[in-house]
Amino acid sequence: MAEAPENSLAAFRNSLAKGVRALESDIWLLDGVPVLSHDAPAAGTLTLAELFDACGTDFDLSVDMKGPGKGAEETVAVARAAGFDLARLWLVGGPGSCARWRRIDPDIRLVTQLRWRDALFNAAPVLTVLAASGVDAVNIRHGRWTRRLVARVHAEGMLAFGWDVQTRWSMRRATWLGLDGVFSDRPTLLVQHT
Repeated sequence: MAEAPENSLAAFRNSLAKGVRALESDIWLLDGVPVLSHDAPAAGTLTLAELFDACGTDFDLSVDMKGPGKGAEETVAVARAAGFDLARLWLVGGPGSCARWRRIDPDIRLVTQLRWRDALFNAAPVLTVLAASGVDAVNIRHGRWTRRLVARVHAEGMLAFGWDVQTRWSMRRATWLGLDGVFSDRPTLLVQHT
């Protein structure tokens, strides 16, 4: 969103054209249709199907499932219909949601956001439970990660993702920490660093 309106085809196309290999958005259901919007969607909001139609399927896609119905089943159905490789679809939600979503399809990737309190004080038991429920990655704001916590996540066989990486300093720190992926509104920063 630093270079084009958030959740617009222009933003997604711009990122892919610059060499970004993965996109991120929030998904809401609007009349049963998965749409991409940071806040509750309105008519005319970009649909997930429109994203695939316009940008193809040669990228990873991380979607934070929002709203009361969450829409995981609908999201997977749209991705499958578009011919999207479900192993490149990352559904982001709470630990309980991830456990339910694992049953939708064994190929989808599951990401949970760990609360800072749990990461700081209860990391070992919480991470063991997450890994056992089929979670593939843990997502925490980049500034809250430590190298020790990254190592614990990796020891459980999961990936460590950091969000809100918006500066060169935070990108360098994410690399130093050993994070496996980052989320940023600045595609140029991501590509310059790789």
